[in-house]
Amino acid sequence: MIENELETAAAATGRVPCRRGRTVSLAPLDAEDAELMHAWRSDPVAAHEIGFWPRSLASLRERMERDSEAHDRDDFLVLLPDGTPIGHIALVDQDVVEGTAEVHLMLDPRHRGQSHGTDALDALTDLAFGELPMQRVQAVTHTTNTAALAVLAKAGFVSEGVRRSACLHRRRRFGVAVLSLLRAEPEALERPRSWDH
Repeated sequence: MIENELETAAAATGRVPCRRGRTVSLAPLDAEDAELMHAWRSDPVAAHEIGFWPRSLASLRERMERDSEAHDRDDFLVLLPDGTPIGHIALVDQDVVEGTAEVHLMLDPRHRGQSHGTDALDALTDLAFGELPMQRVQAVTHTTNTAALAVLAKAGFVSEGVRRSACLHRRRRFGVAVLSLLRAEPEALERPRSWDH
């Protein structure tokens, strides 16, 4: 059923999903998505919890164009079955020799708390471990970002520790939690894989 919905959405929006999850799909991010990304990055919660510094739309568009040429990252829009973009997820700092990468996730505030983040993470880690030669994927976030920590734990990420007082925001210091997922860990999880959807 979701496959038919995704095909209909792709025809209507022009976005072709390249990864499918249970409730969301992933489609390549394009420089034309800069306004959408700018709106999400302007959300005060995202700015605080993810640590974004405000950028102009032109600056963000320029950075996205540069990033699209980078060979060490893959950026995707997170889409609902009807094609509505609800977030951004990326696998960055890919080192195929060492087999390491870092995941970034940001969801539209209206779509948080609905398991879309976990589903998007599952699809992305299936890419990292099922298609790419990654051995370790890490995530970092403020220790106070309880929503992100819960999503990461639900996706199987394991806490490695805290970089104490590693981030300054609004004149306050915050610790940064470091979590990771090793190749064998998602393989042991009983869940459908993105290629099964």
